Amino acid sequence: MLVSLHVKNLALIEEVEVEFGEGLNILTGETGAGKSILLGSMQLVLGAKASRSMIREGASFALVELLFSGLNEAARAALEALDVSIEDDQVLLSRKFSEGKSVSRINGETCTLSRMKDAAACLLDIHGQHEHQSLLYPERQLEILDAYGRGQLLELREKTAAAFGAYRDSCRQVRLLNVDEEGRAREQAFLEYEIGEISQARLVPGEDRELETQFARMTNSRTLLESVQKAASLTGAGMLEGASQSLSECSRLMQQVAALDEEAGDLSRSAMELDSLLGDFNRDLTAYMDSLSFDEETYAQTESRLDQINTLKSRFGDSIEKILEGLENRQEKLERLVNHEELCAQAHQRQQETKKELDSLCRQLSKARQDAARELEQKIIQGLKDLNFLDVRFEIRFSRKKSYSQDGFDEVLYMISTNPGESLRPLGEIVSGGELSRIMLAIKAILADRDQIQTLIFDEIDTGISGRTAQRVSEKMAVIGHHHQVLCITHLPQIAAMADRHFVIEKEAENGSTHTMIRPLDEDASVTELARLLSGSEVTEAVLENAREMKRLASEKKDAL
Repeated sequence: MLVSLHVKNLALIEEVEVEFGEGLNILTGETGAGKSILLGSMQLVLGAKASRSMIREGASFALVELLFSGLNEAARAALEALDVSIEDDQVLLSRKFSEGKSVSRINGETCTLSRMKDAAACLLDIHGQHEHQSLLYPERQLEILDAYGRGQLLELREKTAAAFGAYRDSCRQVRLLNVDEEGRAREQAFLEYEIGEISQARLVPGEDRELETQFARMTNSRTLLESVQKAASLTGAGMLEGASQSLSECSRLMQQVAALDEEAGDLSRSAMELDSLLGDFNRDLTAYMDSLSFDEETYAQTESRLDQINTLKSRFGDSIEKILEGLENRQEKLERLVNHEELCAQAHQRQQETKKELDSLCRQLSKARQDAARELEQKIIQGLKDLNFLDVRFEIRFSRKKSYSQDGFDEVLYMISTNPGESLRPLGEIVSGGELSRIMLAIKAILADRDQIQTLIFDEIDTGISGRTAQRVSEKMAVIGHHHQVLCITHLPQIAAMADRHFVIEKEAENGSTHTMIRPLDEDASVTELARLLSGSEVTEAVLENAREMKRLASEKKDAL
């Protein structure tokens, strides 16, 4: 269950830490005191969008922390499936955000917002003020049915979604092959032309780079040859006079000197090495000069080949490798066009097979849903009777969509009759906002038992109700509170009187700033708050006595329940 909530620098909240207990936790307060802010803080952990405007004025960040403890087996299993560790029987979810940045953590470890949202969904369920309006949409009605029958339906839903993906792919393949004959002939001819043009070029990977190097050398060969020839004249390569001849004579003379004086030995050896090095250099230089010589025909052939390759590059890819890759793709596409009839037959066969598989799974899923729907109908009827729908009929009707989807082919519609003699009609045609709210309350109670979610949060579930109906809603909340931890924001004294723990949310002005506070109420303070809800203005002794009586009767009712 939710043990504590810590909120810092969020809207009007400077810092609040509140500890919740088991059973029914009631939160009351004046309109505008900040009840919606408190609920909004929990929704942030459930993935709600955070904005800079939510940070308290003057603060640089906002923080929300939810601490859960005493987890049941269902919550533990769900968290383990998400690879969320449970430390000392506790799970701490936190979200801190500042301008342009949001950080989510589970047990102090940074995680993605979607992962924390999934973890939070295993631990608590929030019913906001306007969520009951979603009951009017058929897709939400189907979602509720599937949530109720999830144990039976989950595997079938997954198989159906996979089968739909395969069927959709097969349909796409058929559409791709369904080209008109004339268009296919034009495409085939064009592909044959392009393939022929590329193939005739006989491209070799890396050939373009080698040719570009050769062409650059030939283009610059005159300048290169002049410089190299001058260098050769300086070293005396292939000449009778020059540095080579002089160094040879120097080496010979130093050998004579070394023969007469041992101290000149190193100089002699150095002269010999220089002579040998210059000889090697001259031989390499001569070979390089020979490589610079070319004829005009070779130059023209190289230029023509480069022009051919660059033309292909401009049309089919910026490198020979990409051109050849494009050639392979075109050949495969041409093969499909040539073998079009055979491929069409295979694609249609695949389409029929996937459709048959999908249809079979959709029928199984629909049958399982209808079985679950019969159970859910009876539970909703009983739940609505508990909420003062005295003569109610409820039915989930099935129809088939025009096409398949990943959810199958079912379309459901919730039908209801709240008065004797009235025919069943869609929810949106006959129920009021207060009735929708009670229907959603009944559904939430059913799904919570089914999913074994420990903490349920209701924000003003009392919208549009009063009198005896409000009393029945309070009794329903008390019943839910026996099996779950419930946090309920309410304006109705009938519901507030049922509290196992009562908190008041207040707005205070201090030192020129306004902030929201939340504090637990003892028995006497709870009676005073009930009196405020009853009177709306002046709290008299008569109103206080009425509040005490309401609290006493609520206690007796809870004991009886």
